[in-house]
Amino acid sequence: MIKDKEAFQRLSFLYQAAHCVLAHNPENQELARFYCHTQNSISRRLVLRQDPSVKRTICKSCFSLLVPGVSSTVRQRSQTPGSVQQPHKSLQVEKATASCAELHSHPASKETTVETISKGKMDPSEK
Repeated sequence: MIKDKEAFQRLSFLYQAAHCVLAHNPENQELARFYCHTQNSISRRLVLRQDPSVKRTICKSCFSLLVPGVSSTVRQRSQTPGSVQQPHKSLQVEKATASCAELHSHPASKETTVETISKGKMDPSEK
């Protein structure tokens, strides 16, 4: 039996609603951001763990939903033969909009590396 089944259903609904809002109108990112912020606040208040695949698609600072082609750009780096990179760290998600970078207050860059896929964060030397 799942503890707090209704809370997980609400979190799922908010995540799906954010996706639907962006799919219907990509200009409506504020509403999707509100849904993601509400989802995060509920999960924190009730101490519920979200699935990593859900957490990877939400910006940790501004709660923007990262949808490839709509609100983010996915780039894959080619690995050089002499590099000591692990294969699962070669894909990164970068913000395509300048508004997220301004919210994060990163000086000098309009594109910001937000997440890496799978098991860890990128090494600072890989940027």
